[in-house]
Amino acid sequence: MKVKLVKNILEANDRIAEENRKIFDEHGIFVINMMSAPGAGKTTLLEKTIRALKDTARIGVIEGDIATTRDAERIEATGIPVVQINTNGACHLDGNMIREAMDDLPLSAIDLLIIENVGNLVCPAEFKVGEDAKVMLLSVAEGDDKPLKYPLMFSEASLLLINKIDLIPHTNFNMAKVKKECMGINSMLDIIEVSAMTGQGMDKWHNWLQQKFAL
Repeated sequence: MKVKLVKNILEANDRIAEENRKIFDEHGIFVINMMSAPGAGKTTLLEKTIRALKDTARIGVIEGDIATTRDAERIEATGIPVVQINTNGACHLDGNMIREAMDDLPLSAIDLLIIENVGNLVCPAEFKVGEDAKVMLLSVAEGDDKPLKYPLMFSEASLLLINKIDLIPHTNFNMAKVKKECMGINSMLDIIEVSAMTGQGMDKWHNWLQQKFAL
């Protein structure tokens, strides 16, 4: 019964996510679902990305957190539309949450919508929200064992951003090992090394985003 229940939940979510996708397409919005473990640097990366691209793209953000509005307040300071979703314990965003958040966004004034999912390496990968692409952040501070421990996240992503590379000298993170294991899970995965804090590699991320957004 439990397996059947989970299947029904996922199927219902997929239907809502498809409806979301149609609405986004009608408005010409490209949607990124950004996922990572807590503390990987999603919000800092978003802040830097928005400031770099907001003069060339109309950007909106949906922030997902279990509690508080701290991340949404940081994004709001960049001057773009943002909506906070507090899940009150749920470990991921789902299609219905995104559908409700749409009502508080000026969809006709957005070209690029970035959804910052709840920090978790399991559940967010299972639930579609209507995105065009999933982007995952992996911080070098988390260790290099994550691809094989959490393969679904890596198999679902279109792009992996390996963040905080400025910290590599202070860790035992094995970049070659991570890339090899990631490609074994998902041979179509794009991988970009970045440091949102120092700016290293951020131009490659921006180029990837602009190329996808132009499609």
